[in-house]
Amino acid sequence: MITQRLRVAAYAVCSRDEHLLLARWVSPDGARRHWTLPGGGVEHAEDPFDAVVREVVEETGYEVQVEQLLGVNSRTRNVESYDGGVVDLHMLSIFYRARIVAGELRPETGGTTDLAQWIPMAQVATLERSVVVDIGLELHASAPLTGHGETIQMTESLRH
Repeated sequence: MITQRLRVAAYAVCSRDEHLLLARWVSPDGARRHWTLPGGGVEHAEDPFDAVVREVVEETGYEVQVEQLLGVNSRTRNVESYDGGVVDLHMLSIFYRARIVAGELRPETGGTTDLAQWIPMAQVATLERSVVVDIGLELHASAPLTGHGETIQMTESLRH
C-alpha cells in the first residue's frame, strides 16, 4: 500500500532589473541539484505568509515584504521515501510576489539549498529547475483573479 502525504509550501517570486532570485536546492545525499524559488515547507501552526518570509531569509539572507498573493498550485506525484518505499505526495504550493527590503545576498548554511543568486530572466528557461519556478513565473505574469493558473506540464525529473 502506498502512503499518502501532504506537503504545504510557500514560495516567493522576487524579481528586479530583469533578474529572478533563485536558490539552488541540493538533495540530502548531495547528488542532485536544481534551481527553485526561495521558499519551502510551512511548519505546523505557521501561517504561509509568515513561512515565505522566514524561508526567504533562511535561503537568501534577504528580508522581504510580501506584496501580493499570486496563487495556489496543487499537484501530486509518487516519490521514493527515505525508507525505500513509495509515497503518494500531494504538494500544495502557495506563491507570493515579494520585494526585497533589507539584508545581503548569501547562501543558506545547513539547509536544503547551497546557493542563492539573481539569474537573468532570459536564462531561467535554460536552467535545470523545479517546476515551482515555472508555476511561480506563470502566476506572476498572469495574476489570475482566481489564483489558479494553467497546469504546467514538466518532466518528472524537474518536479520538486
